[in-house]
Amino acid sequence: MAKDPQPENGRGTGGASRGGSGAGRSGGVPGKGAGGRSTSSRATGPQGKGRTRPPADVVTQQKPWGLIAAAVAVAVFAAAVLTYAVLQVNESNANRVTSVDQIADLQSYEYAAGQEHVTTDVDYTESPPVGGPHDGEWADCTGTVYDVDIRHENAVHSLEHGATWIAYDPDAISDGDLSTLEELVDGRSGLMLSPYAGLGSTISLQSWNHQLAVDSATDERVEQYVDFMTFNGEIEGAYPEIGASCEKPLFITEPIVEGGSSRGTGAQVTDAPTTESPAAEGTSTP
Repeated sequence: MAKDPQPENGRGTGGASRGGSGAGRSGGVPGKGAGGRSTSSRATGPQGKGRTRPPADVVTQQKPWGLIAAAVAVAVFAAAVLTYAVLQVNESNANRVTSVDQIADLQSYEYAAGQEHVTTDVDYTESPPVGGPHDGEWADCTGTVYDVDIRHENAVHSLEHGATWIAYDPDAISDGDLSTLEELVDGRSGLMLSPYAGLGSTISLQSWNHQLAVDSATDERVEQYVDFMTFNGEIEGAYPEIGASCEKPLFITEPIVEGGSSRGTGAQVTDAPTTESPAAEGTSTP
């Protein structure tokens, strides 16, 4: 005899399993809402798959290559300038002399200090002269460029004051060498430049008790002589009147030429005995 079928376990009667309060659909599984959808699908937790912000565009800054290159160029230029300056100083020091013996072919003499002043002509041993009796009026030696062969007796007095007298043969010197000498002398205290007729070399430099002959104004010994000998009271055979003036404005405006006459005692500043008797020949010991 057939048994009546029993209601399946979990199904209520009267439709309770479908309706009711809906607890079976909504409240049975934690975290799920109506229809069984997970309420955690919009969560922002680490494992959630909710919406995220799009990645921001990252801009990589370019290096300022132009500024870097300019800085390097400036550094290289500065190093080059410094190197050049050091080399120039070293070269200058290498050419600098500290004694008379370092100037090749320089001749030295021994004229006594305080030679007498004369108004007559002197027959000097050296040509150009480097010492001995001389006129009481000195030739201006304040960097003076003469265009005449100045009277030798006046020029020797300038040597006594510590000047360097540069003489040149006007028939032998080139225009370029003459310009070089003029630029060297002009306005430089203690120097004077003049033509000298019958000079035995193209150029001759004189200071008291010393002399140097050269063939060219670009000879390095020219500047060596000028730098070392002019107003140098510490060398052997130094000029007698240390501290004496080189200024003589009258001789600039009215220079006495070789073969001319002395202006006499009226134009002199007496710093040694003066005589109008004929002077003895200047003597020296080479």
